[in-house]
Formats: sequence, C-alpha cells, structure tokens
Amino acid sequence: MSSPWEQIPLFALPETTLTTSPSSTDDVLPEDDVLSDDDAFSVDADVFVEADQADSEPAAAAHPESPERSDAAEADDAPSPPTPEPDSEAAGSAAVDGGAEDATGSEEAGNDAADPPVWEALPAGEDADGHALIVTAAGTFTPSGRELTGPVDSVEKLDKLIRWASLTPLGAPAQIWVVGQGACELLGWIIDPGSEDDVDDMEALRNRAAQELTAVLHATLTPLLNAGWELRGDPGHVVHLSRSIGTFTSMVDVVIEPYVWTYWNKDFGWHNRVGDMGILGSPTAGTYLPDDDLPAARELGRRLAWCAKHLGVLPGPTPARTGAALVDKIKRERTRSGKGIVVTTPGSVPPLDGPPRGDLEPAVGWTRVPDAQDLDGASRLVSIDQRAAYLASAGMLEFGYGQPTHLTGNAAAAAAVGDKGAPFGLWRITLPPGQTLSLPDKLPLPHPHMLADQPVQTWVTSVSLDGLCSPVADGGIGADLDDLDITEAWVHPQQGRALDKWAKILREARKAAVDTDDAATKRFLGTCYKGYIGRMVNPDMWTAKQMQHHHQPLWRASIIAHCRWRGRRVAMRIAREHNRWPVRTVTDSWVYLLSGGEDIADPSEALGKMSVEKDVVLTDPLLSAFASAEDVHEVNLAIKAAFADDEDAADDEGEGVL
Repeated sequence: MSSPWEQIPLFALPETTLTTSPSSTDDVLPEDDVLSDDDAFSVDADVFVEADQADSEPAAAAHPESPERSDAAEADDAPSPPTPEPDSEAAGSAAVDGGAEDATGSEEAGNDAADPPVWEALPAGEDADGHALIVTAAGTFTPSGRELTGPVDSVEKLDKLIRWASLTPLGAPAQIWVVGQGACELLGWIIDPGSEDDVDDMEALRNRAAQELTAVLHATLTPLLNAGWELRGDPGHVVHLSRSIGTFTSMVDVVIEPYVWTYWNKDFGWHNRVGDMGILGSPTAGTYLPDDDLPAARELGRRLAWCAKHLGVLPGPTPARTGAALVDKIKRERTRSGKGIVVTTPGSVPPLDGPPRGDLEPAVGWTRVPDAQDLDGASRLVSIDQRAAYLASAGMLEFGYGQPTHLTGNAAAAAAVGDKGAPFGLWRITLPPGQTLSLPDKLPLPHPHMLADQPVQTWVTSVSLDGLCSPVADGGIGADLDDLDITEAWVHPQQGRALDKWAKILREARKAAVDTDDAATKRFLGTCYKGYIGRMVNPDMWTAKQMQHHHQPLWRASIIAHCRWRGRRVAMRIAREHNRWPVRTVTDSWVYLLSGGEDIADPSEALGKMSVEKDVVLTDPLLSAFASAEDVHEVNLAIKAAFADDEDAADDEGEGVL
C-alpha cells in the first residue's frame, strides 16, 4: 500500500464506498436520510446557485459590480494569475473588505520548496473525508491523503467517481476539487483566453476566460447530464451538480482550482491584482497553494480538513459564503434544540426620509497636518489597529430582529431611554456643530456625519446614540438624549447576541491557527468574517428564499459604528497617558508619530484590542516631509512613503472598509 499522497496506478475504485467521518453527524442529513426543505444545502439547490451568482455585490461606489461567475487558469498553456499590485494607502481605505490578513511577505510566506511555510508541514486531519475528494493528474485522494484511484481521464470516470464516493454535505454541498492544469487537460477542460500582456484591463481577460470556460464545460459535461445530473446555473470555476432520486436530492460542487483566479469579486481581487481566493489562499500574501500538483493537493486537503474540524462546514465558493454557511449551521442547531436566538427574516433598512446618503454608519477616513508638538522627539511612524475588530464587535453586540416599530415625537425620544442604553434600532437625531462642543482638535469629529459649523439631522444606530452620550474623555460628546433632539425612530421588538456563537467559533478557530503558526487558515478566517459582514448590506446577495435572513444592513452598520467608537475611546486614552495624538485614521487603524521608546499598543491579546500594525523608523527626508507638509494630501503622501515597504503585507487585525 502506498503512503498518503502517492497515487495507485489504475482507475480502479475500491470495493467499498468511502465512510463519512465522525464530524459528518453534525448537521449533515436528517435522521431518515432524506434532506428536508429546511436544509439550505440540500433540496433547493437554487439557494446555493443564486447566492453564488450574486456573490459579486458592489458595497462601495469605487468598485463596479463584478460579473456573476468566472473561472481561470494557472498553468503553462493558460494565463497565470496577474502579478499582484500592492494597494496604495488610499486604495486600502477604499477597499471593500479590507486588505490582507497576515503580515507575511514573500520571504516568510512564499511557496519556496527549499523553505516551505510552516503551515505546509502541519498534519492533515480526516474531518473532511466523506465530504470532499481531490482530483489531480496523478490520481484521486481523500483530503486526509488516502489514495483512491489513478487519473480521472474522462468525464465518464468523474461521474463514476462521484457516484461511488457517495459524499455527504457539511454545511455546504459535497465537493470535488480538481487541482492542477494537468487534471483539467485529462477532462478536456482547456481554455486559452490569451495573456495578461495582451490586454490593458485584466477584467477583460477574466471575462474572456470565464466565457471560454463556460463554453468548454457545456461542451464536455454531456456524459454527466446523460447520467442524470443536472446543472444549476451556468458552470464556471464551480460546477454545481444535483441529481434527484425520489425525494432525495444529491448535490455536489466540482471546484476547478486552476480557474479560480478569474472569480473577480471583492474577495478575490480588484483592479489587476489577485486577492484572497477563499480556502486556496492569497498569491499576494504568499498563502496560496504550492506550485506542484501533489503538494498543492496535500495542502488543500489539510485546509479542507481544518475547516471541517474548526468550523464544522466545508469552505464556500467565497469566504463570505463560508461565513454564511457557519451562521446557517448554528441556525439549524438552534432550531432543533429550541435554544438560542434564531433569525429567519431579513433586516432591511426601514423607509427613511428620502434616499440614504451612503452608509448609515460610515467608517472614518481622516488626516491632519502634524504640529511642532507631534514632531517633538518623533523618530518612528507607527500604525495601530484593533485586533480582528469586526469579529470582536460581532460577538459583543446585541442585534435587533423582527419587524421594527415606527415611532415619532415624544414616543421616539422616550423609547431611547433604557437601563442598558438605547434598544436596537435607528434614531433620527440632530448632531450639533462640532465647533460648539469642547472637543479635542487633534481628533476627527465624533461622528462622520457631523459638521464643524452647522447642525446635521441624520439617522444613527443605537451604538452611535450611546456613543454620543458618552463623556468626551471616553470619545463621545457628553450629550444628554434631549440634546440630540430625537424626532423619529425605528425600534426592533427583539434583540440579543445573535452572532455570539458564530463569533466564538471563529475566535477559537483563529486561536488554533495562531497557536500553530498557520497563517494561511488565519488569513482565511479573517476574509470569512469580514466578507460575510460586508455582504450583509446588499439584498441582491441573498435573493434565495432560504438565504434572505443574511441581509442585515443594520447589523453591519452597528458593527462598524462599534469599532469606530471603540477606536476613538482608545485614542483619548493614549492622549491622556502618552500625550500623543494621531495624524491619521482609516477605519480602525490609527497612525502616530512616536519617539524611539514609546509603546501605545494594548498589552492584552484579546480581540478588539490595539496591536501594532506597522512600525518604521523615519529617515531624515521623511521627517522633513512631515515637518514641511502644508496640507493633508502631503501628509498622506509622507505616510504612504514611510509605509511603502509594508504595503504588500497588511495584517489581519485591520478590517478595511466593509
């Protein structure tokens, strides 16, 4: 018997079918082995297809909507992923789902065979066995590395393999992963859209590749269709297959690894660069699979097993879909047990006074020109940010659900009074002019909608209502509720920590990744929670009936507001303790000019606490640039120049703009 990750030479299926691993008992099949209509991963295959096709939601005006499906190649006769271009500091502030998760440069995290990353040596577990298979040109394997067959050199053999394997879902449909261009060639899945050198816009190349791949798949999948399989939606880098026998529907997703790079949404990249490609990793950060097929298959199997073990679900086609699958797994568990909060309806923004003005709770983007006090003794430029900020807030906050009640006048003002602050909802208030308040002039105004010279009537979440009432020393304005002139409100009838278990599972999984130096899965987790929270805002992401409860824009707004107020409170503490003020803030990141020995980060390792993101020694020219800066544009240029060497290696603590 050959050792794991060595193929057996012929396509001969073992006499017995694969057995499902113990983890499969967790929320996979009903007791009668028939998937009910309540299981989002089973009967209604369109749930997955609709959600996947919508997974290109444009949450920021700076980024146009991505097409629904796409696929691509990473081989000698197919275009390789485009060379990553580091985001500028300004682009980073506008990127929808934040930047990279780990500060892992090419030297530390590259796929250099002579010095492979730490995580590639970690053992592969068996938790995904029975739920997924990996197909390479050399043969087929379980995720744990047990060899099954020789090469799958026809679509007929692929059908035979799928039927024999009898894979079961795990929070998502069962998966067949095709790894390497050689495996695609054996199946006839060859495309030649051209080279990135021949196009000015990588989006054009991606579209061409996606169209060619869909055409090739339609032309070659006939044996599967003749065998009783159905396609749900157009095939792309994921081929969604389903087959019904009586009341039982079997679903399998065939994921074509060499063509994933063309899925060009905010998870996978923007503007001629490749970002995070889900469980496969990020070429930019050096966490993508190894170059050679069998090492790549082994590492993919390890990650699939890791995801099954620590999240209890298979990875979705995007990180955001993985986050949603975990939410749904918890929802099914709570529905069966009758314990815990179960949210089954969307939380759409109620009708307000006219069209919304961008985000209800925008993230902060602010810069100021440093003065002599800021430059006194300064020799370093340090950026700090909240460790896994959105994940921390998601687990702390109580979110509203159910049909909100519309209140006006005195009833609205009275509803804001509560023992633990205002109940979850939206409140129409008047923000006083900033210059009429005793606020520090070296911080941005407390709320992004606030103006210095005039009052502003606007809608805010309960998080901001409580934040504004906090003392100035804690980041607020010290307002009483009467000072804010509440005239209208939408208040939810129920509220609770709906995402507490979700956040706990992700938090514990993140700790497991950190403890084992597994930067690849740590980064993946960051893209899961950031991607999911980012996509709460758009109903087009969740059009399928059984997915609509993921549309929760007010939850997202509350999370952003919570991180913003928490960061402002920390900035006030740093000012008291160190007499240092920031020169820039973007979302949850704060940039300071510091002397050689100053340490302003939090000592705690807890999520949400401030950790050092970047720390550079300033050269004389850079110090001169800060000293001579006359406007915020020149300050931003100086900050960008100082952090230039770190642009490719943003860490996972900063969240970017969702």
